[in-house]
Amino acid sequence: MAKQFSKSEWKEIWTELEKDPGKYGFPERVYGSVVTGSFNIRKLGSSRKRNAETWDFLAHVCKHFDLIAVQEVMDDLSGLNLLMEKIGPEFGLIVSDKTGSFPGDKGLGERLAFIFRWSVLKRGEVVSDITYDRSKVSEILFENLDAFTKAKDDYVKSMKKFETGKRKTKPKLKMPMFLSFIRQPFCVSFKIVGHPDTQPYRFMAVNAHLIFGTPDERRKEFEALMEWINSRVKQVEKTYYPNFMLMGDLNLKYDDPEADFKEIEDYLKSFDNEAGEQVHVNFPFLDIHPGQPKQFTSNVKQTQRYDQIGLFFREAGLPTHLDNEKMGDSEKGPDFGVFNFTELFCQALKGKSYASLSKEEQDDFIAHYEHKVSDHMPLWLRLPLPESKIPSSDF
Repeated sequence: MAKQFSKSEWKEIWTELEKDPGKYGFPERVYGSVVTGSFNIRKLGSSRKRNAETWDFLAHVCKHFDLIAVQEVMDDLSGLNLLMEKIGPEFGLIVSDKTGSFPGDKGLGERLAFIFRWSVLKRGEVVSDITYDRSKVSEILFENLDAFTKAKDDYVKSMKKFETGKRKTKPKLKMPMFLSFIRQPFCVSFKIVGHPDTQPYRFMAVNAHLIFGTPDERRKEFEALMEWINSRVKQVEKTYYPNFMLMGDLNLKYDDPEADFKEIEDYLKSFDNEAGEQVHVNFPFLDIHPGQPKQFTSNVKQTQRYDQIGLFFREAGLPTHLDNEKMGDSEKGPDFGVFNFTELFCQALKGKSYASLSKEEQDDFIAHYEHKVSDHMPLWLRLPLPESKIPSSDF
């Protein structure tokens, strides 16, 4: 059974957090701003799988967001429902059906959810999965038929070796090209409401939990999602809302941090260059926050940048990549950060920094919360409330 913090340990954690929430990147609510974010809450399923103190902590975190995308919601919604009860009626919930496994088949499927504050966000009519339709899949298959045939032949040969005992592990069919997402990203339309008579931010929020597979599989699925969003936002006259906000666990992996991160950074920033002046693309977490020595990490081991928030937008008011150098200059935003509860827990319970622990000590410490709190930490992006006035012709 996975470890959990005791009541006395949670008391020490609360005491430490209350001293200085900003020290750990906790997203305090500030009048005149809206806080959006993403949080992969590991296997958020049965309400009985976490103790009451853990649920209270998760609810406290979520209540400090105006919109938060949650990944790894299980088919059992009792835990999510309990979380919503603790958060309170001022919040709304919209959640997808299970994706990632066919009904009745073995496999860990999951749901994707958005929790949002009614007083700040209004939900639009459009709610949808993001998919590649049959015509697009057929086109990919026919254009790459030789590659798929080779992949099948290699798989059959490996299976024969497995069945005859010449291979110890059962092989996996490696897809040579992207065909479909392992879990369909979830897309919901929202408006961020500002002060009276101001034009709201209108955007499609995309909640994604991409594949955790080989580096090649990760890259293919990640690029497919980027291409889909970028292509859609260019269709300004056809899209429901003209802006997109991607929030999720993209499973970006950096085995060689220097080389891998630079490659992904160049790839994402290329969208901003090719989109022209009409469309801006900004992934703030690719840059170093002005108040930090290096890029934020999002896993509790503080080694990876799996999670990201990305903006694809046309309308004025949202931060471009040029604004990232000034993040945090204003209390109302724009600003971004990570709630580093690994550091919080370590300071509260051990009286020292997580970085000062040995590798063995770090692994033992993380085991107390990576399953019951999460193995990911929440990301947040603060935006100033809309200030542009609604044109008189719109009244």
